[in-house]
Amino acid sequence: MSATRAAAPPASRTPAARDRPAEGHRGSTLLRHLAVVAVAALLLVAVSYGVEPFRNFQLATVAAYLCATAGLTVLTGLNGQLSLGHGALMAVGAYTVALCQNAFADAGSTGGWLLAVSLVAAVLTTVAVGAVIGVAAARLRGPYLAGVTLAVAVVVPALTVTFDGVFKGEQGLSVPVEPPPAALGAYFPYERWQLWVAGAATLLALLLLANLLRSRFGRTFRAVRDDEVAARLAGIHVARTQVLAFVVSAAGAGLGGALLAVLAQSASPGAFSLTLSLFLLMAVVIGGLGRLAGAVWGAALLVVLPDLTHTVSDLLTLSPAVAQRLEGNLPLAIFGITLVVVMIAAPGGVQGLLSRLGHALLARWRLRRS
Repeated sequence: MSATRAAAPPASRTPAARDRPAEGHRGSTLLRHLAVVAVAALLLVAVSYGVEPFRNFQLATVAAYLCATAGLTVLTGLNGQLSLGHGALMAVGAYTVALCQNAFADAGSTGGWLLAVSLVAAVLTTVAVGAVIGVAAARLRGPYLAGVTLAVAVVVPALTVTFDGVFKGEQGLSVPVEPPPAALGAYFPYERWQLWVAGAATLLALLLLANLLRSRFGRTFRAVRDDEVAARLAGIHVARTQVLAFVVSAAGAGLGGALLAVLAQSASPGAFSLTLSLFLLMAVVIGGLGRLAGAVWGAALLVVLPDLTHTVSDLLTLSPAVAQRLEGNLPLAIFGITLVVVMIAAPGGVQGLLSRLGHALLARWRLRRS
């Protein structure tokens, strides 16, 4: 009997005891992410007071695109699924928030909380659509998966034109949005309020995504991306994991599209074309696949690129027809050239390059101290 007692495992090695450090680690991760979000929110408020209204609107647009690029980073960078249809998922979110806001306006309902309800409805609707696409995507690989998502990118805008009685065709739907709360003052800039709304929604989405990626779900995403056979042998349900990744990614795209519609106060099929889906994919690759920080660089690039295009067009003396054709194709060309350059010079994207530079500088600083 004494031998049996001696062979018994110590209490510190029981499953409950082994789980306690993991819970502490999750708690510290959540607190760290909350601290980062709090600092980012304070910086966002400070910046909103220090820049002109147009820059506030641009930053709000970056925040809206960041929701979509962060979701696509989860899907492509962390789970290995290629999607060419995230522009269509953004359209689903945009039209859902437009329909909800118009329904509230027709019913005479008022209140700042209505916009939050519309945004949640947009996310839930896009999640449902993403789940349907994800189930089909889980059965496909490589070019077949890309083909399905490409079809979605073409079909969804076409549906808004076909059912023009509901979606108003090419003209699109207006998105009525209430002015800033009266407590902020009668002369509070509307663009600053837009930045606060878009920034708050985006920071909340990034907080949820960051904690998700540090959880066991994030580990299963990476395991499926790296080797599906090994993941299946380890007991991971590959198809279920891929559907979950698509749902999470669709939620980000839906929120991003809804925020874009709120900022522009309209939702039209022209704003969510196939080109947008290609831009989103190239943006996350240039920013850095598999990193939420890379999604930030990609979202910023999506906003900076149109300004760069207009600047280049203004510098050239061209006929109106040529200038219009150039303005339509130049963004895609610049994105393609940037993608080639980044893949050659920095295969890990902008964030990967910055990480390597940061590690090199830190190593040099430690070497000098020693």
